[in-house]
Amino acid sequence: MTNSVQHLSIHNLPWPVDWAGVFGAARPLIVEIGFGRGAYLRHLSQKYPDSGIVGLEISNRCLQSAERMMAREGLYNVRVIHATAETALAHLFEAGTVSQIHINFPDPWFKTDHHHRRLMRAANVALLISRLRPGGALFLATDIQEYAELTDTLLSQVDGVENLLPQPWTHDMPGRTPTKYETAARREGRMCYYFAYRRTDAPVAHIPVNKELEMPHAVLHVPLSLPEIAARFAPIKAAREDVHLHLMQAFLGESSMLVEAHIGEPTIRQHVMIGIYRYAGGTEPDTYTVQISTIGQPRATLGAHFAVCLLRDWLLTLHPEVRLLHQKVQEQP
Repeated sequence: MTNSVQHLSIHNLPWPVDWAGVFGAARPLIVEIGFGRGAYLRHLSQKYPDSGIVGLEISNRCLQSAERMMAREGLYNVRVIHATAETALAHLFEAGTVSQIHINFPDPWFKTDHHHRRLMRAANVALLISRLRPGGALFLATDIQEYAELTDTLLSQVDGVENLLPQPWTHDMPGRTPTKYETAARREGRMCYYFAYRRTDAPVAHIPVNKELEMPHAVLHVPLSLPEIAARFAPIKAAREDVHLHLMQAFLGESSMLVEAHIGEPTIRQHVMIGIYRYAGGTEPDTYTVQISTIGQPRATLGAHFAVCLLRDWLLTLHPEVRLLHQKVQEQP
């Protein structure tokens, strides 16, 4: 396996992904969410050699372990991606393109104030189902009864899928290859709950893939030096639509100033730097460009546009002679 198929992430893949290009040929797509040590990825690779197996994981240790396993065992039809499930499903996969989705023992997020982080929530279930092709299957396993009951409630009430089991769940799935966590759970006497659903031909809510916008920028005349601008900076928090922004601190360089920014959107969170650079494209003095720095592999989302607008608006307050010269930003969805 070559390095070209390693270290894939939500930040360096196109939105959406050309999966035929990634795998070298058009293949049915199978997705495992949260693959841990990768044993189930190996199982899927061997069981479905003509499919493209995509593993989603946020643990760098698990990603590195899986990449080593893929190289060692020659799992040519497996790719692993550093991304949360919500982000990957929203940005990387077109609607109706996935043949199977496997979710093995997702984090239950027990604390009440953490419930919003659970994978199995109404909005995410709609997203999961929208990504399945008609006839595609969704499999989930958990050892938490509360999570099983939640899953049953969500899947039994949503349109577009049917239960493949005669009951809400089963405690045994013949022929299943157990994960390491699953084996430990059974050894410790914890009961497991297995779900199997199929996407029907009935219409479901169409959730289009979130594509990338053009990178935003704004050019302003500011009759202040960079040190003077940096000296006036203070952290700014704001929210626009369902985007939450936090401009945290400024770093001054010889010809630029960088502002650390957190951008939280429903499908992606970014930690980026926004630069204020001396503008080299015109003759007017005291001209600056505000744009996203390349540090941190930023993506041009609506939140990135809002963040540039927030810094632009702050600059406009610094001096009565500040003027906006031109810009390329999107301020509304």
